Amino acid sequence: MPIQLTEAALTRMHTFLARDPLAVGVRFGIRKTGCSGYAYTVDLAKAVAENDSVFDHDGIQVLVDAKALPFIEGTEIDYRRQGLNASFVFRNPNATGECGCGESFTVDTVA
Repeated sequence: MPIQLTEAALTRMHTFLARDPLAVGVRFGIRKTGCSGYAYTVDLAKAVAENDSVFDHDGIQVLVDAKALPFIEGTEIDYRRQGLNASFVFRNPNATGECGCGESFTVDTVA
C-alpha cells in the first residue's frame, strides 16, 4: 500500500474520527512551507474529492490528493508521545532531507 499506518496511528485516527460523525476519513498531504520545502498535513476529510486516491487501513480511509502522492508514496505514519508532547511521525522514503526542527522535508524533483 502506498501509505502505511502503525497501530498507534490507527488508534489515534479512530479516536479523531469517532468525535466527528461527518468525517469520511483522514486526509494526508503536503504543503509548501518551512526551510526545507514541504510540510505534512493531516486533517479530517468531510468528502472524497475527484482527484483523491483512497486507501483503507483497518476501517480508516486515508485520502491523498493525486498531486501529493508522488511526494509521499510509501510513507509510514506513526503516532508517538514524548513527555507532554504527542504527534504524528512520518517515515517518508522519498525525503532526501529534513530541516533541523523536523517540521519540513525536501524531495528530489518528482516526475
